[in-house]
Amino acid sequence: MLESVRIVLVNTSHPGNIGGVARAMKNMGVEQLVLVEPKEFPSEKATARSSGATDILESARVVDTLDQALEGCNYVVGASARGRHIPWPVVDPRTLVEDIVPQTEQLQVALVFGREDRGLTNEELHRCNRHVHIPSNPDFSSLNLAAAVQVLCYELRMQVLRQQRNPTEEQPRWGTEWDIELASADELQLLFEHMEQALVDIDFLDPNNPRQLMTRLRRLYLRSHPDKVEVNVLRGILTATQKLLDKQN
Repeated sequence: MLESVRIVLVNTSHPGNIGGVARAMKNMGVEQLVLVEPKEFPSEKATARSSGATDILESARVVDTLDQALEGCNYVVGASARGRHIPWPVVDPRTLVEDIVPQTEQLQVALVFGREDRGLTNEELHRCNRHVHIPSNPDFSSLNLAAAVQVLCYELRMQVLRQQRNPTEEQPRWGTEWDIELASADELQLLFEHMEQALVDIDFLDPNNPRQLMTRLRRLYLRSHPDKVEVNVLRGILTATQKLLDKQN
């Protein structure tokens, strides 16, 4: 049930942490690892720290951008240790897995972890449907990267085991079977880029003073999990608006 879950590490600076993550993943049965511009990989340090989880390292994909890492995903979760200027839907690991594990046959899930020293940027967190926060000791809240991945992978495995021990029929996500596949992260990103340009075209968004408009719109649409047809409809409306504006000009 965890084949559709990928762990995404962004700009990992120490190769030993990549090896530690691979070990944590293999312990819990999570196999997909994607590395966004790691500082050093492949590395003997990563291999040594993996303690035998070399198959995870050998199959890991290395990409240049977060966009590439999220291709095909339609549920993106960013690990965040700090609050945001604008609130974003945030859950603890157990609540998160209770939501996503029953949907793994329909969802392609990415769990995104940031840099060891400063985590994910605001822009990267804006790509996420949810933020997950591990409620560690507030007086000593800094978690090692591999430890953070271990916590989430453990909760994923425990939720799978709970379902296997108690095979009950899960309620569909929206109370009924859905007819269309959810939009992927890259399709949503294209929607937001299109929306931003359209808002500039109609003078609703000042590119020199955008404030938090696009951040709030991202939060709105990511919270609703639009499907592929809904995204196409929204982009069609934006295109029609731009065409009408061109005629008027």
